Amino acid sequence: MKALLRAAVTLLVLVAGWQALVWATGLPRYLLPSPLAVLDAIQRQAPLLWTHGLTTLAEILIGLVAGVTLGGVSALLLARFRTARRWLMPLLLVSQAIPVFALAPLLVLWLGYGMVSKIAMAVLVIYFPVTTALFDGLRRTDPGWLDLARTMGASPASILWNIRLPAALPAFWSGVRVAAAVAPIGAVIGEWVGSSSGLGYLMLHANARMQIDLLFAAVLVLGLFAVALYAAVDALARRALPWQPDTQPAEDANP
Repeated sequence: MKALLRAAVTLLVLVAGWQALVWATGLPRYLLPSPLAVLDAIQRQAPLLWTHGLTTLAEILIGLVAGVTLGGVSALLLARFRTARRWLMPLLLVSQAIPVFALAPLLVLWLGYGMVSKIAMAVLVIYFPVTTALFDGLRRTDPGWLDLARTMGASPASILWNIRLPAALPAFWSGVRVAAAVAPIGAVIGEWVGSSSGLGYLMLHANARMQIDLLFAAVLVLGLFAVALYAAVDALARRALPWQPDTQPAEDANP
């Protein structure tokens, strides 16, 4: 409750500072609309924001599920098979060396202007943090546990599923948290490159028509989606890891 209160106070301070900046500088609405103008745009354009927001939200959620699944499977293959490490690891590095903006036009060309190309963009952004986080967790299993399992005659596959994977779950969920935070980036970049719906499309459309208040409204809705998605993933991670409670420094224990 205290954390939510602090977040609310911080948000109010930022909004008040934004409004004060607009009043003090007298910037025109097409350069920096006031928070009141943005709220008015949200109220007036609620059906439009809802329609385009649902499209982007669907792309984000499907991309997140697909990216986490693909990343998890890839990490298991990397941990289990040496041949997979030889072939997949260079692909992982190359996927991060190429800017996503360079790949977005190709994906739109190959997969079309529909949701598929945007989902593919989200998957590309999500894939690396999930794969590397889980793979790193699988590599850092306590050696004592592994030696005990081998002494008891456990097979490599049994060790992977019953010891290494459960021990790597905290690292995996850290990767999923990062994926939830960056998933909207891939979807919106795909919409910027080529689309007929979505919040990214709406941002470009509003910017071209100098409807900057609507542009800010779309950005605000996208930000709310990102925060809600991260909070949901964080809550799910806490439920999935009941044996690993959060710790905090002693000076933060009693704020």
